[in-house]
Amino acid sequence: MASLEKISTGIEGLYVLEPCLYKDKRGYFFEAYNKQEYEELGLTMNFVQDNESMSYKSVLRGLHVQKNYPQGKLIRVITGTIYDVAVDLRKGSSTFGCWHGVELSADNNKQFYIPEGFAHGFYVKSEIAKVLFKVTDYWHPNDEIGIPWNDPDLNIDWKIPADEIPIIADKDAHYAPFKRTMKREINNEDSFNT
Repeated sequence: MASLEKISTGIEGLYVLEPCLYKDKRGYFFEAYNKQEYEELGLTMNFVQDNESMSYKSVLRGLHVQKNYPQGKLIRVITGTIYDVAVDLRKGSSTFGCWHGVELSADNNKQFYIPEGFAHGFYVKSEIAKVLFKVTDYWHPNDEIGIPWNDPDLNIDWKIPADEIPIIADKDAHYAPFKRTMKREINNEDSFNT
């Protein structure tokens, strides 16, 4: 019996994954990552590092991407709830500039696989959220660029209540608009080459 379901998002390579939970009166158990099963589903990424973040309610992290050292990411939440978003920045992709969002929580146990070449960000819907990331490359701070979370050309629906104002990092408030960033970066042959 398969312990993982791979759900297409309509964007090539970008998947929501739902593990099968084994429940009894004590609680539940599931395999958060099984390399062999992922490979059987066609997910052959090689993870090199696990990261964890904790964020408070209304924090919005992102949108971030590394240009020359792109990271594939497997995202899951172990405490709280987030709305997680990926934006396709792969050169030549038929869905370039398209985004997909999914609610990830400690209750639904869904995972989001984001391949290399996508910008990523999330918004915290609960009082706190602890997020785990498996990544396919190391963080290269001088290689990271970003896109404004509220860029009008992307028009991302972050599911933010009308009475809430997102809390963002200083660096995230100063990114150039999507069109200007991509016009500059897409001409660099080394950028987003996956």
